[in-house]
Amino acid sequence: MKFMPGTVIIIPSRMAAKRLPGKPLLKLNNKTIITNVFKRAEKAGLGTVYVATEDEEIYEEVKKNGGNCVMTEKGHRSGSDRIFDAILNLKLDNVKYVINLQGDEPLINPEDIKKLNSFVSLNNLDLGTLAANINSDDKLNNNNIVKVKTLKDLKKNDYSEALDFNRTFDKNETNIYHHIGIYQYKIETLKQFVNLKQSKKEKMLKLEQMRALENNIKIQVKLIDEIPIGIDTMQDYIDIKKIMSYKS
Repeated sequence: MKFMPGTVIIIPSRMAAKRLPGKPLLKLNNKTIITNVFKRAEKAGLGTVYVATEDEEIYEEVKKNGGNCVMTEKGHRSGSDRIFDAILNLKLDNVKYVINLQGDEPLINPEDIKKLNSFVSLNNLDLGTLAANINSDDKLNNNNIVKVKTLKDLKKNDYSEALDFNRTFDKNETNIYHHIGIYQYKIETLKQFVNLKQSKKEKMLKLEQMRALENNIKIQVKLIDEIPIGIDTMQDYIDIKKIMSYKS
């Protein structure tokens, strides 16, 4: 699989997650969540991976484990705002795209990161993300899982425009998928995004991608096979610990 040059992966991370404070430094198989995430990102082989944080504890943890980390300002409105701050600090040259990988996806498949980069780069897209099929009513009704509604049915080798994101959709809605916490921006699209005011739905739903949709920035969605378990709550953490212990 060929990739266009000029992609950097930046993982925004902070200690003050409302539903699970201190989440990045919780341990999974003797490694912290943030270490698990950046190690997975490095395995994608797309170039340098950075963690962007406002917290010294996270900075020290990443550096101690051989990762690249950059300090950002406190109080950013979203992860995308934080990664743009990091890009300005790093003064990156020859970078066309940035992948925003959320810091609570320790089971993200490196091959899926590659797939995102491939489909966004080869189609010259402004903004892309990933989604997977929802295979149970429990997941459809779980308010901790963000869903995306697409313009058309997602096919394996195609992609479709996102129409809406929400935590709840009526079961009779069509083209509803499990959203995966990763985005790929053109640098100029990210710059446009961070200079916009937070939108009404972004604030209400606490979903930064709504800022893009409400300002006519199209988000294209590609289907992947597996749903990585993100960590939003203590129950998610307990569940993923069991899975990783079983696999080890």
